[in-house]
Amino acid sequence: MCEKRKDFLSWDEYFMGVAMLSGMRSKDPNTQVGCCIVSKDNKILSMGYNGFPTGCSDDEFPWARDGEDPLETKYVYSTHSELNAILNYNGGSLAGARLYVSLFPCNECAKAIIQCGIREVIYANDKYSDTVSVIASKRMMDAAGVKYHQYQKTDREVMIRL
Repeated sequence: MCEKRKDFLSWDEYFMGVAMLSGMRSKDPNTQVGCCIVSKDNKILSMGYNGFPTGCSDDEFPWARDGEDPLETKYVYSTHSELNAILNYNGGSLAGARLYVSLFPCNECAKAIIQCGIREVIYANDKYSDTVSVIASKRMMDAAGVKYHQYQKTDREVMIRL
């Protein structure tokens, strides 16, 4: 009798891997963030990555991080991966879902996460933890009962030949 494989991906590895792979779609030259929203029964509901809204050409809008004129930076135009994943969902409710994301959500994304009923956020990186945006995000998620924790890296390397 043949035994099943023992080196298969865990659910957390799988969903964080999907989030990270989604982030690779981003054309942002500095930061690529991906997101994967998952149901209670481990079904992928939606995915997203950071970029400009549909119809806004990433060849015509700016990718700059800094500049004297805010209209010449990416920040007023780009949509974060979490909001894109929420907006990309065509199903019913996201209530009770989990969200896997490669970078801790900002305060604006936290509002959308809370409002649509997502109950848990699993993030890979929290490099902006000391910013007002992330502090506010955590404060709101704590108040609303949205759990969050850092993904426990397994250091597993997965190579996909495309």
